[in-house]
Amino acid sequence: MSEPPSPPPPPQYGPMPGGYPPPPMPYGGYPPQMPYGGSPQGPKNGLGIAALVLAIVGVVLCWTVAGGVILGLCAVIIGFVARGRVKRGEATNGGVAIAGIALGVVAVVAALVFIPIYVGLFDQVGGTDYIDCLSDAGSDPDAAQRCADEFTQRVEDRFSVTVTPTP
Repeated sequence: MSEPPSPPPPPQYGPMPGGYPPPPMPYGGYPPQMPYGGSPQGPKNGLGIAALVLAIVGVVLCWTVAGGVILGLCAVIIGFVARGRVKRGEATNGGVAIAGIALGVVAVVAALVFIPIYVGLFDQVGGTDYIDCLSDAGSDPDAAQRCADEFTQRVEDRFSVTVTPTP
């Protein structure tokens, strides 16, 4: 009679024979610190991108004055914060941050150029007379309406347009 076959040996866990050794530990033998997610974080480039986007929108809206000044200033401030991150090694998009700063300054300057243009146009169509008329009218709604009608007529005459729709 023959003996029953013996069971196979249990599997052995660990490195495969001839495998690679574990990587060396940096920082004096301690493993690097990982954030809460368990994986290393990449560069924090969001502020540089935000500065550039705000600056581009500010340049596009510089004719609205408020849009150019507000968005341009926000772009400059955020761009300098992003540039600080680059200097500390937390971000890698220094060029984008500088572009956001530069375009933000352009948006502010362009918006400020529009202010005297708008003031000149307002004065040219009788805007100062309209403001004087309103101050003279006080709280009388009929007098204020007359002032508005006169100003509308001046604008229509000056630019050959119809401000109020006709039925």
